[in-house]
Amino acid sequence: MDKKIFLERGTMGAIGAWVMDQFDLLLPTVFLLTILMIIDYLSGMLASKKEALDHPNSKQYGWNSKKSLLGIYKKASYIFIISVAVCTDYIIYKFTVELGIKFEHKTIFGLLVTTWLIVNELISILENAGRMGANLPDFLKKVLTELQSSIDKKGKKM
Repeated sequence: MDKKIFLERGTMGAIGAWVMDQFDLLLPTVFLLTILMIIDYLSGMLASKKEALDHPNSKQYGWNSKKSLLGIYKKASYIFIISVAVCTDYIIYKFTVELGIKFEHKTIFGLLVTTWLIVNELISILENAGRMGANLPDFLKKVLTELQSSIDKKGKKM
């Protein structure tokens, strides 16, 4: 049993080391996205609880296990989206190397997609804070919305 655990951990460590070597800029953004997804999930749960207190006789408000599970599925799908983007980056990088074209960046789409998802999470956290009763600074929401829009435009140009 110990050999199996050692083999699994060694394999995961080797894969992790290779990914970090290949996508040194992408990894910190994926880590940040993971933290923001957890914060968004928790803030959504708190906002639902607060709304349930504000509307005690309404089943429309409050924490719901089905909504919670759907939120987890949505966040898990981010992994698939980023994986597709990273695979696209890998294909582009490998083909440019094979064709003899000097291409400095190992990741374009992976970083772009991850950044877009980070902005979505930040906006969602702000919305959850608003649902809990916090006064949101309009300039912050405006900046995040404009950033999301500029990322969309950058993606359309590619």
